Order: sequence, then structure tokens, then C-alpha cells
Amino acid sequence: MLRFLFPLAFALSACVSPDQGSTPTRAAVTDSTLPPVKSFATSQPLPPARSNRDISRDFMDLSFALESGRSLDTFTRFEGPITVRVTGKPPAGMVSDLQRLISRLRREARIDIQLTQNKDANVTIEAVSTRDIRRALPQAACFVVPNITSLSQYRSARRNSSTNWAMLTSRETIAIFVPNDTSAQETRDCLHEELAQAIGPLNDLYRLPDSVFNDDNIHAVLTGFDMMILRAYYDPSLRNGMSRNQVAAQLPSILARINPRGENLSSQQLAATPREWIDAIQTALGPGTSPANRRAAATHALKVAQQQGWQDHRLGFSHYALGRLMQSHDINQAHTHFLQADRAFARVTQYGPHRAFVATQLAAHAISAGRGEEALNLITPQLETAARHENAALLSTLMLLQAEALEMEGKTDQANTVRLDSIGWARYGFGPDWAVRSKLREVATLNPLKRGN
Repeated sequence: MLRFLFPLAFALSACVSPDQGSTPTRAAVTDSTLPPVKSFATSQPLPPARSNRDISRDFMDLSFALESGRSLDTFTRFEGPITVRVTGKPPAGMVSDLQRLISRLRREARIDIQLTQNKDANVTIEAVSTRDIRRALPQAACFVVPNITSLSQYRSARRNSSTNWAMLTSRETIAIFVPNDTSAQETRDCLHEELAQAIGPLNDLYRLPDSVFNDDNIHAVLTGFDMMILRAYYDPSLRNGMSRNQVAAQLPSILARINPRGENLSSQQLAATPREWIDAIQTALGPGTSPANRRAAATHALKVAQQQGWQDHRLGFSHYALGRLMQSHDINQAHTHFLQADRAFARVTQYGPHRAFVATQLAAHAISAGRGEEALNLITPQLETAARHENAALLSTLMLLQAEALEMEGKTDQANTVRLDSIGWARYGFGPDWAVRSKLREVATLNPLKRGN
């Protein structure tokens, strides 16, 4: 299981060229002249907004298959208390983020899990360099492996059956590898996704609009739906080693007990996502493909989405991905795709920050064209959404765009206040000072009033 190295979702290129610097890293900054790093103190997850029938189907598809599509015959989980330890060289703030995550798992998912320093911990989280992670798995930003405790063990055991999830019959020892030289947000996002899969379902489903168990990376932290799935996963009615039929027989009563609201909601099951669309999207957004082939793959993904007759978030994501890839090739076509993505995402506003991502692109286009008021109308409704979903990079990008739009409207003092406030979020979302300043310059360049500078 791994978190893919999809391109940064916050790059802006409306009528200007994006910064072509190297990938931002979380280098140590001891004498920063920027405001302090901000982080999210409390979580505000929304409860699942779908019927228990739909959640039951999602649970089964998440729990009895791998991301490759391979079926699993046996339900596996930890039995008894789960212990987690940290090794390697964790960056500043990582352990605090992990403690917050574990507190949420205990409170929301009712899982008996805690940090420990014991070497025999069930889950070992090793903080290593991005370079070391890519040497092990070139397409991964972070990943999780069973039956080992260190990256050095993985190199020798990667072809051993013991590290094959499909052959797993129980969970005893699992290792998670996260980067220690990227932004605090990227490391935190890895912790959420990989720890959830280390202790819970192993699959990802693109049809899920409200989950980190989805390779679109729209959600940064575990959602209310995710906590519901994990709570069901560790319900006393289930146990390690159960068959698919045995789990399916218990699930309706489990969900009725832990999610009574879902009993009264109508089923609105989305169609399964064909492998053809998944492969096209991963080619378009994954590494190792030329720009032209990326655009071709994204175009094909959109065609598949339209042929499927989708009217959900997957159609919006198809337009959004193609818009991102068209920006440096045809800015007008890119803008058209962002508008269409926004229309599609408007139908799933209760599920996540989908429209907030598109708002950064549409607002950037409006600012570069001198339409400050239009940009403010796009940005303002999305600020609370980005904050509620704990996405500091997205929030800071929206705020930086808002500052430029305010300045264009003659509200200089307000613009300066918003820009200053955004920097603390940018430091969490983008990393070191040079990366934050690069983002400041990039957004400022969109402003026609500053383009000469």
C-alpha cells in the first residue's frame, strides 16, 4: 500500500509560468523571519452522509481486495491492544501529529491503540528521507509493509511471501515508512493514510467522495466516514480470519448499531470504477510520463468518465486532472475544464474540499485577468471548507489569492493582514522558508499590478 507521488495540487499557472524549482523539502530553519508555523488544534469531521447499505458495500470492497484489484479471502486485523512506536529521524511536529491521530482513533473509531517505546510494538513508523523511500518504491511518497520493522529489512524481504499482503492471514507486525524531509503536512497526510491501512482496510476506491481510502488525494486527514469504517473494522462481532461471507453476515447489525442515522438514508450506490479509468488517471498523474502522454491519458480518462455516464466526483476529478495538465499547453482549454470540474463537484459539496481545489485555479485565472471581485467570490466560500478539512497548503493558497484580489480592489490593509495570516499555514503546508517565499512570489505574479516587478 502506498501514497502515490501525484503532482502538487496547488500549482498555479494562470497566464504565468510556475516556479520550476526543485521539490520543496522541510529543511531545518532555526532563524526564520517568517511568522510561526500554524497547525490545526481540533478536528471537525462530518459524519457519513450515506446509507448503511452503501457503507456496507464500501466496507466489503475496501476490506476484501487490494488496490491492484486482487481479491482477498480472509479478513485480517490486529487482535487486542495495538501499540505504535516511532523510529528513524522524525521531523519536528511529527510525533505531535501522530499523537493527535491516535487520540482520534481512540475517541472516534473506539480502537485500543497507543504510542510506546517498546521494540516489539505492533506498528513501527520509521521516518526516513524521501530519497530512501523512492529507492525502495519509486512511485511512493510513503508506504506500509507487513512483517518487518525497518526499511533495511524491506530491501531484503520485498520478494518474500511474508511481505505479500495477499498471503497475510493475521496482523502482528507492520512497518510504515514516512518522509522526514518534506512539509509537515505531507508527513502528517502519510501518517493518516498509511496507519489507517496498516490497521484497517487495504484497498482504495476512487468512487468514495469522502475518504482517504481514495488515491485522488482530495482528503488530507481521516474523515468521519473513515472513522466509521475503522470502528466497524474493530467491532467485537468481527475477528481476524473471518471469511467474506462471515463478515457480510455481521455487517448490517454492526452498522445499524454504530450508525443509526444511516438506516434511514436512501441508497445511492455509485457504479464501480473501471480499471481502464484508473490506469489512465494514474498514467496522467503519476511519474515517468511525458507531458504529451500525460495529457493523452487524462483525455482518455475523461472520455471513459463520460462514456460511463458519471455525474459524480469522478467526472469532476477527470476534468480537474485534465485542466491541470493543459495549463502550460492551452490555458483557455484548461480554464474550461476547471469550470466543468466545478459544476460536477458542486453536486458533492457535502463530502469534501473538492470545489476548494478548483477555486484556486479559477481564482488564479480571474486575478490574472484583473477581475478581483470575481476571485473573492470564488475564494471566500472555500476558506472554511479548507480549514475544516485540515489542509494547510490549500488554505494558505486560497488566502494568498484572496490577499491579491483584495489588493486589486484597493483594500491594501486587509490584504496585508490576510497575507501575513496565510504564511503560518503555508509553512506547515509547503515546508521551509524558501518554499513559502516561492509560493508568495508565484501568487503575487498573477496580479497584473505587480507583473512588471
